[in-house]
Amino acid sequence: MSLEELKRIRKENILKHKKKKKEYYLKKKLEQKLSSGAIIKPEIDYEKELRGDFFAQTIKEIAKKQKSHVDSRKEKIIEKLVAYKEQKQKYYEENREKRLQYDKVYRDKKKEKLKAYRKEYYEKNKEAILQKQKEKRKLKSSNGK
Repeated sequence: MSLEELKRIRKENILKHKKKKKEYYLKKKLEQKLSSGAIIKPEIDYEKELRGDFFAQTIKEIAKKQKSHVDSRKEKIIEKLVAYKEQKQKYYEENREKRLQYDKVYRDKKKEKLKAYRKEYYEKNKEAILQKQKEKRKLKSSNGK
């Protein structure tokens, strides 16, 4: 047997093994669902579901169900939003000094970084900047005469 043939046989055996493993897994999963008494969802026929008017009708039904669900939970949602706003406001009031101190430190760090960047940029491009300034002065002086 050649090396290529051995590789092919090995690959076939691996595929067979994977197929057996998957079948076993699906069988055990189904048995587990049946034994636990879980509700098995019926399979969906997508060709039927996605056909013409039936699809539009299904979408409308889904939208109605979602709207009714949201409407039924409207008060709870509003209560949670109000509670969150109050909690947030309380947190900001309690930690006002910490936030202000943090903001001040953050702004100072940013200022220092910006100063360092500007200094580095100016040093790096000093010649080009000076050259541009000289050209602008020449243009002004020649236009002004």
